[in-house]
Amino acid sequence: MIINSLQRHPFLRLLMPFAGGIICGDAHFFHQRTEFSPEFPAEVSCLSFDYLSVWICAAGFFLLFLAYVFSNSYRLNWLYGVSVFLCCFGLGAGMAEERLHLTDFSFSDKTEIYQAVIREKPEIKERSILCRVQLEGKVNGETVQKKEHGNTVLLYFPKDSVSAVLCRGDKLWVHTRLVPPANNGNPDEFDYMRYLIRKGGSATAYVPAGHWKVVGHGVSRTFRQIASDYREKVVNLYRHLGFQRDNLAVLSALTVGDKENLSEDIQETYSVAGASHVLALSGLHIGFLYALLLFLMSFIWKRWAFFKPCGLLFIILFLWAFAFLTGFSSSVVRSVIMFSLLAVSCLQPEKPLTLNTLAATAFLMLLYNPLWLFDVGFQLSFAAVASILLIQPKLYSLFSVKRRALRYIWGLLTVSIAAQIGTAPLVILYFSRFSTHFLLTNLWVIPMVTLILYSAIFLLILTPFPFLQYGFASVVNTLLNTQNSVLRWIEQLPASSIDGLWIDRWEIVLFYLFLMFLYRSLVICTVRSVYWMLCCLLFLTTYHVVSVNLSSPCRSLAFYNVRNCPAVHCLAADGKSWLACADSLPDISRLHRTLAPSWNHQHLSIPKTLTTDYSIPGFTFRNHIVAYGGKRICLLHDSRWKNKTAKQPLIIDYLYISKGYNGHIEELTSLFRIRTVILDASLSDYRSDILRNDCSRLAISCISLKERGALCIRL
Repeated sequence: MIINSLQRHPFLRLLMPFAGGIICGDAHFFHQRTEFSPEFPAEVSCLSFDYLSVWICAAGFFLLFLAYVFSNSYRLNWLYGVSVFLCCFGLGAGMAEERLHLTDFSFSDKTEIYQAVIREKPEIKERSILCRVQLEGKVNGETVQKKEHGNTVLLYFPKDSVSAVLCRGDKLWVHTRLVPPANNGNPDEFDYMRYLIRKGGSATAYVPAGHWKVVGHGVSRTFRQIASDYREKVVNLYRHLGFQRDNLAVLSALTVGDKENLSEDIQETYSVAGASHVLALSGLHIGFLYALLLFLMSFIWKRWAFFKPCGLLFIILFLWAFAFLTGFSSSVVRSVIMFSLLAVSCLQPEKPLTLNTLAATAFLMLLYNPLWLFDVGFQLSFAAVASILLIQPKLYSLFSVKRRALRYIWGLLTVSIAAQIGTAPLVILYFSRFSTHFLLTNLWVIPMVTLILYSAIFLLILTPFPFLQYGFASVVNTLLNTQNSVLRWIEQLPASSIDGLWIDRWEIVLFYLFLMFLYRSLVICTVRSVYWMLCCLLFLTTYHVVSVNLSSPCRSLAFYNVRNCPAVHCLAADGKSWLACADSLPDISRLHRTLAPSWNHQHLSIPKTLTTDYSIPGFTFRNHIVAYGGKRICLLHDSRWKNKTAKQPLIIDYLYISKGYNGHIEELTSLFRIRTVILDASLSDYRSDILRNDCSRLAISCISLKERGALCIRL
């Protein structure tokens, strides 16, 4: 027997402490790594939260036993709720830390020889080839010291003709130094370290040419690899039928969830238009598939009613087979579980799906993999479905529409508005963007996606008839061209999206609390509900105003840890800024992608990029020497000062050295009186060590951005 508070939505009540335990376990794990061993995190694996989670669960079971003993006392019934809360919280924390500790690895400060197996198809990057491998152990002589469980490692190979032949299943010997995943230390940057560890990654490494060899090829395949092979066969079939570029990429994403071929341009088009959700397989696509199967099965049920249970079982198995084909992404698994429960509920139509069903789905998924809680797709998927279940019926009942076509349009609009309300805070948090034309986009894209999906299914059915399949492929190609053309037109509309938005996680929490109290005050209009809703709104607006004031820019200098773009960022208090670049052809796009969250946080305008001499009152950039705020910064990336002399050394506050300078610090002492040397991340370790030794001999302060991260100096 559980107390009344657990009776209405039992799985929702269980999910809340379970999710809270997962968050606490995750936070404690990364806190221990950062505090005790930032460089070699495996040393702190013994400092686990698992023991504490066991004690929390034990306390929960003890309280449950006390509640059973004193079950006749009504005043002690609260012990049931407390015991369940503690058990779920401890279970979530323990499972999260146990999953994270699977990535522990004993790192060495020297290069070793490892045996590894490529588990996924190599990914071609701009300047390298990325292989996700599973370590099998260290190589000593001709023997391999096997490990109990293989760690997942990201290996980067040079992009050449030799490494281009690597394929999944290859067994390699690599001679390299594995390093733990780490961030670059730039303000508000993407937390790559947490992302990689939560995905199961233990380390990264660069393997130079000649430091690896193929020693075999494994023939065994996991379920995911088998699914990947079938998915690749489908994509190759599309390519063989004549689909190319954006049409091929969109069709692959819509049908089998393969987004590898999506270009940046088409992703930006769908993002600005507010149609990115159709490129990620989720409830929309599974719903179309479920509706098609249900429609086909209904003809059999009308003739043989006893076949209905078997037909529903077939639908469920087909949906899970499709989830297997797409690689079991969190959003697809959530959708398949929901529609499986919906199929089962068809046997009892009087029991529709509710918010409790959604909570049960989330609870079961997190029991399997607690780290799915931090997946963006998981969060957006459940936020959208929860808001549709709660808000859409209220919106739909505002107007009574009699015509069937208008009812369809009104239903589509209310679903879009409800989903947008539930996901807008998360979209702004992760993507700093809000698409203003989402209603227009959904009115167009959802019917078009329906046609494309059903046409693609029919296209695959025609595989035994190549002549008909080739003819019908042109129809699907036309549908894809039409959809993409209209979305590009929506992208070009005035104010199609609001970019540069910034909110933090606490604002997200306050916003959802406000939505909850607002919904409650509309359903149960009492003074207390309205009071809490207004209080939450007041806290939200106050926090946002304070956050904006605290994050306002100030007069400062910033040196960022971004490869291939050595530059000094000079910021003014009014939001204007200048980016003085050392290179005449800097990789500005990489810098903008990395620093966009920080610039949005400070509400900065786009900085003015400088590659040649520039001068205004209060700021000068001449001969790669910046004078700003009473400071001088010399950007050194070539040998322009070699064999130069000066009557009197020029005082340089910061000497910023990047790749391209091959001299020593002593050569510059006759020209400059250097106070601090800053080493850019583009320098090799060998060059950095030489320059650090020079600074040590000359008693000059030296800062390495590769080790320290970004450097911000207030003026």
